[in-house]
Amino acid sequence: MAFLLFITFIICLRLGELLLSHNNAKWLLQNGAIEYGHKHYPFMVALHFLFIISLIVEYYIQRPVGYSQFFLIFYFVLIALKIWIVSSLGRFWNTRIYRIPGVPLKKKGLYAYLAHPNYIIVIAEIAVIPLVFHLYFTAVTFTILNMMMLVIRIREENKALRIE
Repeated sequence: MAFLLFITFIICLRLGELLLSHNNAKWLLQNGAIEYGHKHYPFMVALHFLFIISLIVEYYIQRPVGYSQFFLIFYFVLIALKIWIVSSLGRFWNTRIYRIPGVPLKKKGLYAYLAHPNYIIVIAEIAVIPLVFHLYFTAVTFTILNMMMLVIRIREENKALRIE
């Protein structure tokens, strides 16, 4: 029952992020934003979808007993940090890469100290979420796949952020 609640919570959060991203994208495009890196985006979506599927499949194959309170608490800390990151960017936060020419980059919250704090959180989430229920295969496999994807993603985003 705990896993079912947990995976439902994760799916709802991810869907909420996509809805927020979609609404922000409409605003960004209405204000002259240009999308960058759109070729890799379907692969990123597929990776996150397969991550959820892998969590479910591995859980039902392994049938782990119990969960890790440490990693559950750690995950909720990550959610709090993500909320701070999303609120720091406001309407500029998105799962896609958009840039409004001439608009300076936001340097609020963690963005005042780090170039890509959202990706640090995503890396941690991909590793920590499976560890809550001791799903080591998913944790290792998708951490590696996600980091490979983020090499491409961050390269594209850095190019977009330098364009004026």
